Amino acid sequence: MRGLPCSPLPMLLLLLQLWETQLQFEGPRCRTGPLDLVFVIDSSRSVRPFEFETMRQFLVGLLRRLDVGPNATRVGVIQYSSQVQSVFRLGAFSRREDMEHAIRAVVPLAQGTMTGLAIQYAMNVAFSVAEGARPLEARVPRVAVIVTDGRPQDRVAEVAAQARARGIEIYAVGVQRADVGSLRAMASPPLDEHVFLVESFDLIREFGLQFQGRLCAIDLCTEGTHGCEHHCVSSPASYFCHCQAGFVLQQDQRSCRVIDHCSFGNHSCQHECVSTLGGPRCRCREGHDLLPDGRSCQARDLCNGVDHGCEFQCVSEGLTYRCLCPDGRQLQADGKSCNRCREGHVDLVLLVDGSKSVRPQNFELVKRFVNQIVDFLDVSPEGTRVGLVQFSSRVRTEFPLGRYGTAAEVKQAVLAVEYMERGTMTGLALRHMVEHSFSEAQGARPRVLNVPRVGLVFTDGRSQDDISVWAARAKEEGIVMYAVGVGKAVEEELREIASEPAELHVSYSPDFSTMTHLLENLKGSICPEEGISAGTELRSPCECESLVEFQGRTLGALESLTQKHILWGWGRRLE
Repeated sequence: MRGLPCSPLPMLLLLLQLWETQLQFEGPRCRTGPLDLVFVIDSSRSVRPFEFETMRQFLVGLLRRLDVGPNATRVGVIQYSSQVQSVFRLGAFSRREDMEHAIRAVVPLAQGTMTGLAIQYAMNVAFSVAEGARPLEARVPRVAVIVTDGRPQDRVAEVAAQARARGIEIYAVGVQRADVGSLRAMASPPLDEHVFLVESFDLIREFGLQFQGRLCAIDLCTEGTHGCEHHCVSSPASYFCHCQAGFVLQQDQRSCRVIDHCSFGNHSCQHECVSTLGGPRCRCREGHDLLPDGRSCQARDLCNGVDHGCEFQCVSEGLTYRCLCPDGRQLQADGKSCNRCREGHVDLVLLVDGSKSVRPQNFELVKRFVNQIVDFLDVSPEGTRVGLVQFSSRVRTEFPLGRYGTAAEVKQAVLAVEYMERGTMTGLALRHMVEHSFSEAQGARPRVLNVPRVGLVFTDGRSQDDISVWAARAKEEGIVMYAVGVGKAVEEELREIASEPAELHVSYSPDFSTMTHLLENLKGSICPEEGISAGTELRSPCECESLVEFQGRTLGALESLTQKHILWGWGRRLE
């Protein structure tokens, strides 16, 4: 059996009926003062049957919201194509039902599009007193609503201007193919309130709501059909869409898009500009930090931001870092520690300033600094021996050279040192070092073994006694002297204490918290380049070769004394 052809007409009529019913029961009727309202409907051949039905239902729905009557709103309808035809004049009906019946009975003319002719008819005939319009002296507003779907075949600008000059307010509503330029030429100012381009049921209904809002002072935003993406703002007889901060309204005047603040320029950002809702913001590339000015970038010093564990020096390199060792020392397999001072054996005495000006918290930093020096030494009885002397108004040996045989023992003893306070007797400390600290009784190795003796003086201010005599005496005794100054230390005194050249033996830091950088100089200097190398073992004095060498030196010394007649009797016995 052949099926019946499916026609869309019943479905379309059903939709129109539902839309008309929605308009009928949607809110109260508009209560306005007197108004003369004429609808000018385009029924040319370009208007398709369904489109004409759309306009018909639009008129019916709009009438049901108006307060019509002889003393309220009077309504007239004319249709046009190549000619103009009055559907019903302003004074024809006073009941809404009669108007609806007349509108439903309209048959389209289906010819050309003479919009200018229709405007002239409305101006001269439809709004005349004979057709039911109230006299001009009554000051009743006259409103014409022109609904068209195409480009006029005659001129509209001049006749529309004449109509507006006579006090007729014109709304121009275009359906789909309507010419926007012609709509603007017909409509009253402001154009954004009087020109509408209708493309769908929703937009036809939207015009109806805005038109009612102008006549009835309705808050169109509360109708819920404004289509604004963010905010709807009501205005007299109209509304407009508003976007949230950081967004801008699109050309459709409804949707919003994020403002790209960076598109207006880079805002002086050194690296990158990032657009945010609050405005432009500068961002630095990876491995850099934004400076307080909010624009400039600085390479991130990873050495200050991470626990790098470098024994000697940390160097930032882009997104990573690496550890360095001083000249003469090599980086170990762990990539952090340096090979220790095994190139020679040293007797090292540290003279630490414990005066009142240092202050307890800084003294703790000094002890930490001393232990960092110990870390790179090969502390052992046969290797490097370390002694510590603290001085203020007096001098105190914290531990002598021969007491501890491992770095761990030395570091533990350093941490246990108690702060002395009081004055700064640097000269007295130098004397104590020369006379006592490097004696064999204190653990120093005999001079005959040629073990380098190194003294390191750490001070933060001017000495309260003379240093020149004992500073010179220390160097005469073959002690290699280093001077480390912090804060208010006097450069002249540091140079007088230190061995030559001063550039290699004097170090200075303006602050206790930053003095760790001095290790770079000290680590590379304290390890001796000369002396008893790791390949030359210290011989026991009891070995045969040592005894022969000692006997030779002793006989030579006795012979010298005999010649000076000091031991003449002893010399005869030797013979």
